Amino acid sequence: MATDQKYVDYIIDQIHHPAGITYKKMFGEYGLYAGVRIFALVCDNRLLIKPTEAGLVFIGKPNLASPFPGAKSYFLIQEELEDHDWISRLVKVTVNELPDPKPKKPKKKN
Repeated sequence: MATDQKYVDYIIDQIHHPAGITYKKMFGEYGLYAGVRIFALVCDNRLLIKPTEAGLVFIGKPNLASPFPGAKSYFLIQEELEDHDWISRLVKVTVNELPDPKPKKPKKKN
């Protein structure tokens, strides 16, 4: 089951972050970004936050789920999504722990 665009829009509306929250379509699903850092996936209408130590401390006992078979586990966020302050704080502590993406290498000319 593919993710519904309305669900992605709802998630974006719930999260407040100084860098802003954007999304990119990826393989029929979505990646969520705060600035240049990808911090979550939205797959099958489920919000999956990248696991970090700070996120684990914040959540306590997270529910875990994989975005697809064989993938590593992420923090599955369900009812907590309705609390925009809670989800915004989780995103903030998660993003603060994630590294910036590596710069892309320039394409070689033939």
